[in-house]
Amino acid sequence: MFQQMQYFIAIVKNHSFTQAAVECNISQSAISQQMKELESNLGVQLLERKGRSFEVTKAGQYFYTHSQDILEDVNQLVDNTVKLVKDEQVELKVGYLKNFGTTEFLKTVSKFSKDFPQVKIKITSGNHEELFELLKSGQIDLNFSDQRRALSNTYVNEFLTNSKFMLAISRNNFSDDRTAMEISELADIPCILIADNDQKKTDEEYFREILGVRSDFILAKNYDEAQVLVASNQGYMIINDRTQQLNTDIVKTVDLMNNKQLMIQNYYAYWKIDNSGYYIESFADMLKNSFA
Repeated sequence: MFQQMQYFIAIVKNHSFTQAAVECNISQSAISQQMKELESNLGVQLLERKGRSFEVTKAGQYFYTHSQDILEDVNQLVDNTVKLVKDEQVELKVGYLKNFGTTEFLKTVSKFSKDFPQVKIKITSGNHEELFELLKSGQIDLNFSDQRRALSNTYVNEFLTNSKFMLAISRNNFSDDRTAMEISELADIPCILIADNDQKKTDEEYFREILGVRSDFILAKNYDEAQVLVASNQGYMIINDRTQQLNTDIVKTVDLMNNKQLMIQNYYAYWKIDNSGYYIESFADMLKNSFA
């Protein structure tokens, strides 16, 4: 039936039995006979003949649309199967969110390398936007990153874990015993961003629109510089409970709230649906299990 599906797609796409026969390298009488057999096997009419022309029926339109999806999956299955038995080394390109913490990721890389020694893993570290662009352009196969935009049906979005946002601020500003603060309380205190100039605009939009920051921004080149700015009472920094590396004798860390709601960050493994394969899915499963 797969071959008949291909013939049917060609007929509908070209709106011509003649052109479809040429495209499929088959005679017109043969392709017509294949369509009759397909309709007979299905028990429904896909094409309504009108002299030398035809119209696609409602059932035919449904079959046309979903046949393309099925054939695409079959082609992907064939490609992935062939990859498994090729002698040459396969490369898996993985993007990793920097400043997250390496325990689970390194555990996954170690296990994957042991189970699939024929696969060479190439790791790229970056911030959210850098990794997203690499994934979108096909320069990495799988992206382990935080969620900053609505999940897209173009990608497989495998939830891994979450962490709570926290506020890091000098004890000179808040020396009380509070364990949480509202983001609105910080409007008059600068917010410290760890970003370069190219990334600054994107991060500012995310902090304002998603996290609700209303402060002015101060730019830091790296985490160490940001810590110095916090410790010297020049601003506050938004971190999460996985990446706390601050000197708690100088810097106070508390949960960050927005309208009395604890702010949470979700983390996913992302990869393109049309690039899904055995090794990508295996790595994602191992990564997910490492967070279980």
